[in-house]
Amino acid sequence: MSTTRQLLNSVQVARFVSHGFLRLDGIVPREMNEEALGVFAAGLPSVPYGTPVPKAFPEGSFARRLVELAAVAGALESLVGPDPAVDHHFVHSRLPREGSAQPLHADALIDVRTDAFDVQLMYYPQEVTADMGGTLVVPGSHLRRTNESDTGRYQNLLGQTRLTCPAGTVMLLHHGIWHGGRRNDSDTVRHMYKIRFNPTVPQVRLWDTADLDSPEVASELRHTFPWYEPATGRLEIHNRIRLWRSLTADPEFDVDHWVTRISNRPALRSQA
Repeated sequence: MSTTRQLLNSVQVARFVSHGFLRLDGIVPREMNEEALGVFAAGLPSVPYGTPVPKAFPEGSFARRLVELAAVAGALESLVGPDPAVDHHFVHSRLPREGSAQPLHADALIDVRTDAFDVQLMYYPQEVTADMGGTLVVPGSHLRRTNESDTGRYQNLLGQTRLTCPAGTVMLLHHGIWHGGRRNDSDTVRHMYKIRFNPTVPQVRLWDTADLDSPEVASELRHTFPWYEPATGRLEIHNRIRLWRSLTADPEFDVDHWVTRISNRPALRSQA
């Protein structure tokens, strides 16, 4: 992606690791938002799974210009690296007063990778108001491994968020986060354009690491959410630490001794 680089910093990436998503409110220009509605109405060409961005989205196309916006490109590079592959893309449209919503789900199969993750871009060309429904997201759910709609029986979880946002907002989500499109009770068709990106390089220190030693990093990784029970909240923090160790190539990093204590293997050390 040829663009001015606006990489994330360590605190922002740690927030992504704890929350499972990053919001970029209103960063797409008004003229592109207006153009998007016509592009979506005309239909988007299909993209074979795993296609490099330049081949999936030709130069000058709407999708290419969207992902090359400086803020979007910098955030994507920080999370999945340069030259990611496009897994798939799709426009989700919710009709006015359609009377139904998606069940809470995670996308695709159970994914047990601990050293890699995909990022899903969700772009909202219109202002999304409360009565338009928006995308429901359960913060901090992305490392709780589930299979697709295993969570579909859950109706509401403490701390869930239902997106309301200005036009031109982009969200970047960890592929495992629990989410669902809410019912549209307005008189306006609501559109959301999704692109899933696969990394093609190791996801290690891809962002601006100047603040890597900031105490705010550990503070972000300690953050808990209302739906956590005390014990399960510890599990989520443990999972974040393991992911952060992978992202930073720092096998000694820890928060409050959580991973160190349960990976302590004196017998293995004594045999070395």
